[in-house]
Amino acid sequence: MSRFFDLVSKPARDLGTTKLPSSTPALVERRSHLIELDSNENPFGPSPRAMDAMRSVLSTSNSYPDDDCRPLRRELASQHGVLPEQVLVTAGSTALLSLLCQTLLARGLNAVTSRCSFIVYSMAVRTVGAQLIEAPTHEDGFDLDAILAAIDANTRIVFLANPNNPTGTLLEASIVDRFVARLPSHVVVILDEAYYEFAQHFASLNQIGYSSSLDHIRRGASAVVLRTFSKAHGLAGLRIGYGLGPAELLGYCARMRNTFSVSSVAQAAALAALDDHQHIQRVVENNALQSQVLLKELAELEFRVVPSSANFLFCDLGEDAAAFANRLREEGVAVRPLGPWGAPNCIRVTIGRPEQNQIFLNAARRIRSNPSEVGSGVSSRGT
Repeated sequence: MSRFFDLVSKPARDLGTTKLPSSTPALVERRSHLIELDSNENPFGPSPRAMDAMRSVLSTSNSYPDDDCRPLRRELASQHGVLPEQVLVTAGSTALLSLLCQTLLARGLNAVTSRCSFIVYSMAVRTVGAQLIEAPTHEDGFDLDAILAAIDANTRIVFLANPNNPTGTLLEASIVDRFVARLPSHVVVILDEAYYEFAQHFASLNQIGYSSSLDHIRRGASAVVLRTFSKAHGLAGLRIGYGLGPAELLGYCARMRNTFSVSSVAQAAALAALDDHQHIQRVVENNALQSQVLLKELAELEFRVVPSSANFLFCDLGEDAAAFANRLREEGVAVRPLGPWGAPNCIRVTIGRPEQNQIFLNAARRIRSNPSEVGSGVSSRGT
């Protein structure tokens, strides 16, 4: 028995360990040449306005940030048509997921979501000693009837990622509206819209209704909408996101958060990024165009690719995804193998800039046609 095994909490023991690669100089150098299409990051970076805003507050970094993020909350409330007390800004939307679980869950209670959805749901739920129930999927997305059937008297949260991560599938607004109306009163639905800007653009192109989630907030439903600045706004490294929901519930969550958890640099960048519509338009238009390029080229390699409403593609390789991802890494490209999501033959590929996507496709073609000859190193990545 180890020294602290009997001292730490049961969730800490049960979660297991995450083994990170050692940061040797050689690994750091190799990663600096890697095309990273594994974390759904914005390939264009932050907006110019956000960059200017960050520089403007660096000289005051000796002071603690505004713990309530008041200017940003007021602006978000104004843009979304809600009250400032219905907005909570946190260190990334994943931090708010954890706060919601700490606030609503405990041992003996549960949350419900779908299989093959955002992996952080499981981590956040298990950390507080609660149970995560995963309903079956339907056509690579959510089976809402199965989720409703899984809810019991001990359920307090339903997680609905829309679009879903890692499959990229979208639920139309009318379908979500009917689902929310059927939820029992003791359940809070978390409408996770981390990829909102991309999904809204795809929905407009396809002439479908994407999200009416804010209507649920305005009418006082037991719902929390999650948004983030990590994706379309390109601020992943600053860790800033927010939730919109009932003022009372978000007030309880605010009691649980760490003091001064959102830096002044992140707050300034987010406030400026909100109004840089030109930058967002560039990002979502590139994403939509390159999504079609990748869909076509990967299908020609006889991979099954799910059309996406986000900034990534879910790709069924029909073979061991971890081995394929390792081969791609040798070619200088990182993608996400989805074994931990329960999809061992699938990868998730971030949609990058055109030149990044072509390097990925070239590498995939080499692996597909000459699997035994892969491993020539990152020097071949531009061919």
